Amino acid sequence: MPSHRVLAPSPETVHWGYFDATIPPRLTVDSGDTVTVDTVSGGLVEVADTSIMRPDHREIVERLKPVLGPHILTGPIAVRGAEPGDTLEVRIASIKLSVDWGWNVIRPLKGALPEDFPAFQRRIVPIDRTTMTATLPWGPTLPLRPFFGILATAPRPEYGTISSIEPREFGGNMDNKELVPGTSLFLPVFVPGANFSAGDGHAVQGDGEVCLTALETCLTGTFELVLHKGLRLAFPRAVTPTHYIAMGMDPDLDDAAKQALRDMIAWLRQLTGWTPEEAYVFCSLACDLRVTQLVDGNKGIHAMVSRDLVD
Repeated sequence: MPSHRVLAPSPETVHWGYFDATIPPRLTVDSGDTVTVDTVSGGLVEVADTSIMRPDHREIVERLKPVLGPHILTGPIAVRGAEPGDTLEVRIASIKLSVDWGWNVIRPLKGALPEDFPAFQRRIVPIDRTTMTATLPWGPTLPLRPFFGILATAPRPEYGTISSIEPREFGGNMDNKELVPGTSLFLPVFVPGANFSAGDGHAVQGDGEVCLTALETCLTGTFELVLHKGLRLAFPRAVTPTHYIAMGMDPDLDDAAKQALRDMIAWLRQLTGWTPEEAYVFCSLACDLRVTQLVDGNKGIHAMVSRDLVD
């Protein structure tokens, strides 16, 4: 029988700002098990006031230091039997806000318009978990649509220690706002156990994430982890309640778009039996290419096809 496990954030169960295939798992589960993963977001630079942090968040910030990147990630979680060349399906069952505030920063030399906004700025924004809204200090009230900016398996061992900032073929900092509850995310496996981690909670974000950060916050997610033996993927894919999504990531936005489009064409052929030309024409008529984010080093494009058109 599948079991339900919980992984809470602590100095012993998080890795801050980096990925590495050698990080040992903090929890091991079987395929089909459900895990509730609690996450925290932000260090002293981003939040500044530790009095608003949860006690576990404050302990992490006081005892650990970021390595290469800013993201505090809970995990890894190993799935028994996973081997390189398999695929891990992450079924997102629920995502819940766990605090009443979020943060946003502009950093020098970062974001989509660094030449226009050269100074560091920090904002703490109240969150209303009852109405699921956040009101910005200058007036607008935004409906919230929380999702995890980072969902990842472990990277290839040959990469060594790498920053959490750049999304790559193992997922990572994809910042894809379509990864909401009801979605299955498919991630390639590069190490035994797959070693899944989650973090970088976003209360709300626009496509592009143009100023560098979303409304960053602490989230709790419940995931069913399902192993697909021998299913080899080059890049992450997702099936949302409404769409098929293929993803591309590259410093060049054109190349990211080509990656996403090529993978969507290949996926459509698997689903339908169409010829390459038929899938290509279909994409020109019915596939939307959207900018995932512009600010994470490897820019993102995701290709979206309505499931109603091909199911």
